[in-house]
Amino acid sequence: MNQPELDEHDRAGYALALEEALLGAAEGGVPIGSSLFEGGTRLGSGHNRRVQNGDPTSHGEIDCLRNVGRRASYAGTTLYSTLAPCALCSGAIILFGIPRVVVGENRNFDGELDLLRDRGVEVVLIDDAEATAIMGQFIAENPSLWNEDIGVDEGD
Repeated sequence: MNQPELDEHDRAGYALALEEALLGAAEGGVPIGSSLFEGGTRLGSGHNRRVQNGDPTSHGEIDCLRNVGRRASYAGTTLYSTLAPCALCSGAIILFGIPRVVVGENRNFDGELDLLRDRGVEVVLIDDAEATAIMGQFIAENPSLWNEDIGVDEGD
């Protein structure tokens, strides 16, 4: 897979998302991080806190948006995520009209990249080896927690 060229703003936005993922892992949670930028301005960041907060909706992108706070418009923003956004997070991206998403990886989880593209969101997939390794290790060590995170009922 060809790595897309990222500008300095994209590198900064994605680096912050990766920092957030590592922070989530250090807290004993699911290592998914996210950040939101407008141009070169950081609006906020967050990470998956489902385990830490006991909150099933506290996915990385949702935590990031909560930390950004209320905005009248998301035009001109880019959301960075270490993992392809799930249906919940993709729904928020679509609902708020975030026009561009930069994704670290989709090898461990396909997410809803096609849905985002179908709804007019520009999706940049960077295929980051570090994010892939972090997530792969987490899934191998915590399969039940991962299945819970993505809504897979192990009783099926």
